[in-house]
Amino acid sequence: MSGTSAIGASGAGSIGAPPVRAVLGDGRRRHFQHGPIDLVIEAFGSAGEVARAYQQAWTRFQSILGELAGELPRLRAPVTDAGAALSGAVARRMVRAAAPHRSVFVTPMAAVAGAVADEVLAALVAGRALGKAYVNNGGDIALFLAPGATFRTGIVTLGAVPSLDGLTEIGAESDVRGLATSGWRGRSLSLGIADSVTALAASAAQADAAATLIANAVDAADPSIRRRPASSLDPDSDLGGRLVTVEVGRLTPSKIDHALDRGSAVAEAMRAAGLIAGALLSLGEKTRSVVYPAGLRASALAV
Repeated sequence: MSGTSAIGASGAGSIGAPPVRAVLGDGRRRHFQHGPIDLVIEAFGSAGEVARAYQQAWTRFQSILGELAGELPRLRAPVTDAGAALSGAVARRMVRAAAPHRSVFVTPMAAVAGAVADEVLAALVAGRALGKAYVNNGGDIALFLAPGATFRTGIVTLGAVPSLDGLTEIGAESDVRGLATSGWRGRSLSLGIADSVTALAASAAQADAAATLIANAVDAADPSIRRRPASSLDPDSDLGGRLVTVEVGRLTPSKIDHALDRGSAVAEAMRAAGLIAGALLSLGEKTRSVVYPAGLRASALAV
């Protein structure tokens, strides 16, 4: 979740309301919610193992929002300034995911949704015999895959009309265990103009940070693009007075290509550095994919 303080003043103010959980209509999935954190969880295995896994995840989930709220000032600071003083496990996951990108402006908040998903998943699967499991935090997904298991999902691009523009099937032999989406149309604030960027990586936190920064890089100058200071939209935003996108009008095909070229270059550099396995970028009616060369089943995007 990029450039937003979803765990911000409003979130901190919600800590007094207790976390809640429910069984979803299919009887299999669980819904955990606390303040701005909203998870859908599913585990596969024997009934007893799955029940114990859900209870472990619930036990861990209940304290996460309070832990994050207690460290917000450091989590909103640029990653070079957020140091080892962080004590929470989720906060440390956020810093680890953001740190490889410290050459540009990035705060640990760029990885908050993915890091929460990773932490709850770790609690879910600890000591349990499961075939596979996932934790979906608003579209940022952390995965567990036992040998031989696969996870297949569609990639929805967030244009004026959301559409299914990609499919990914992640096998247990792949290193991919997380995927995340960012862009100006989503629930995040973005410095760029991407409708959406979905990244695949070794963890949901890493995918979250990467999607954030790739989406920031998809950019162009055009009179149809309107921006406002992040602080005017969210006084607690980690982006402060930086200009974030609030509207993208009709762009020429060449302008769209230019913006996608910029984002694709950043995604390619991340892939070459081993920070992501693949990415799907969307702007207007165009998409661009950066694909891991090991093959579709291992971790790639098919578009």
